[in-house]
This record gives sequence, structure tokens and C-alpha cells, in this order.
Amino acid sequence: MPECPACGSPIEANHRECAACGAVLEGATEDFAPVGSVEAGPSEAPAAVPSLTVRSGPDAGERFFLDRDELTIGRDPACDVFLNDVTVSRHHAVLRAAAGVVGIEDAGSLNGTYVNGVRVDSAILGHGDSVRIGRFLMSFTGGGGR
Repeated sequence: MPECPACGSPIEANHRECAACGAVLEGATEDFAPVGSVEAGPSEAPAAVPSLTVRSGPDAGERFFLDRDELTIGRDPACDVFLNDVTVSRHHAVLRAAAGVVGIEDAGSLNGTYVNGVRVDSAILGHGDSVRIGRFLMSFTGGGGR
């Protein structure tokens, strides 16, 4: 059985995304490669300033830095992390940092917030975690919360 190039988890035939980490796969799962580039993966050292990097979806490659205690995420242009797509609620989620730990909390969104493929109301993020909000798949780079 083929393995995910990002996390090494087994991939079922004909799947386009890794169920474990959310990596988007290109082509047949017997011969695949991640789409786009990820600036930091799970094996790399955490960054000094935590960030979310869009890996797939609209705005792929864009990076958002958690340079203060709280960032709002949503489709509203007033949000700190503006994700302009109908799959994202106006006020979708909040990213918070406290005492070296970074967490994400869903703000009652319609389509949910997913961490490593699991829908969450809130979660502590660890270096290399994937976050899906609507059509945006992002990777978290920063200090480990777990």
C-alpha cells in the first residue's frame, strides 16, 4: 500500500488527500507528490513566530504569522487571516497563543474547522499539524503544544 509523502501514513487507492495529515496528493496514489510546497514540515525545527501556511486551495503559498496573542480567521475582510471563499464563514475560527501554546477554536462556523483531518471545536496545535478551513488546507509551523 502506498504511503503519504508528508507523514508516512498508508493511503487507500484512488484517494486524493491523506486522511491522517490532509496532504493533497497529485495523480495516482501509487505514484504521488504533494501539491505546492510547504515551507516547514513535521521534521523541521519549529519557527520562532508560529504561522499558518496555505498548502492548497485559494491563496496557496500564502503565510500568516501569529505575531500577537490572537488572530481571527474568516471570510470577513476585517479578519486578521482573510480567506476569501464561500466555504469559509465570515468569522470562522480564532487562533490564540498563550504561554508558548497555540490553539485554534472554531467560532461556530457552518463547515467546521479540521485539525489533522478531524473536525474540532477547539484544539492545541503542534508543529506540522494540518488545519483545514473550507477549501483551504494549511500547515502549522511553530512551537509544539502537545
